[in-house]
Amino acid sequence: MLLAFDTSSAAVTVALATPTGEVLASSSTVDALRHGELLAPAIAAALATAGCTPRDLTKIAVGVGPGPFTGLRVGLVTARTMADVLGIEVVGVCSLDILALQSPVEQPVAVATDARRKEIYWALYDSPAEDGSRRRIEGPAVDRPADVAHVLAGLPITGRGVTLYAEALGRGPSAEVIEYPSAEVLAVGVATGTLPTVLPDPLYLRRPDVTMSGGPKSVLPT
Repeated sequence: MLLAFDTSSAAVTVALATPTGEVLASSSTVDALRHGELLAPAIAAALATAGCTPRDLTKIAVGVGPGPFTGLRVGLVTARTMADVLGIEVVGVCSLDILALQSPVEQPVAVATDARRKEIYWALYDSPAEDGSRRRIEGPAVDRPADVAHVLAGLPITGRGVTLYAEALGRGPSAEVIEYPSAEVLAVGVATGTLPTVLPDPLYLRRPDVTMSGGPKSVLPT
């Protein structure tokens, strides 16, 4: 059995599928502050629904971001720990790739997700191939929405970023935007080979003009 989950966004999404990509159980809960509380029970519920135990798992797929540190860490630590204990393979998938695969449009598409600090994570994708996969042609990157509006112009955009920053991206509000990655799509994509896999390491991004802290400052008088 293939267990898939993503915690790179405000959503905690989990799915359990057969090795051929038949989804047996899935759930998604949007709560940006409770990834650590929600993930383990969601995994347990998926296994129970499918009548499986952790020992029935043969592979784990996890979204690697880009995403905020805290939520992303919950998913990746859980995936790597479970895989180590069970002695099974764990693979990562760029979370923007998952959203691109979710898009129903039959043309090139852009993905923009919430990077906080009034920024977006974004990437550009080609039209779907015959097997449904989409080739990433630019990104992932992180920028202020207004700074990349010209890059995304003319393309359908999916992801939470376009909901939050529609005006800055030159878009009107839309109720049809898919905001968060789906673990069902992640599971099917990994099972069928339509999503490229990477090492299960966190994908953290920051703008080139952002400087790292110089370390702690003394509070003692000089």
